[in-house]
Amino acid sequence: MQEYIKNEVETLRLRAGVTQEDLACNVSVSRQTIIALEKGHYTPSVLLAIKIAGFFKVPVEKVFKISYEK
Repeated sequence: MQEYIKNEVETLRLRAGVTQEDLACNVSVSRQTIIALEKGHYTPSVLLAIKIAGFFKVPVEKVFKISYEK
């Protein structure tokens, strides 16, 4: 079984009414990085994961989870 990181970035972003560009600016990455995260094509560094969770004011575990199926 292969492990990968599943994330709720897009769900949280849409609920908050925030654009990809706004989120990117607030966590100091490019919009392309946010797009890649939302599509599951990019696993963030610990620092970026903490910044994103902090932006949404939720624990990191609410944003990023280990999954065993794709």
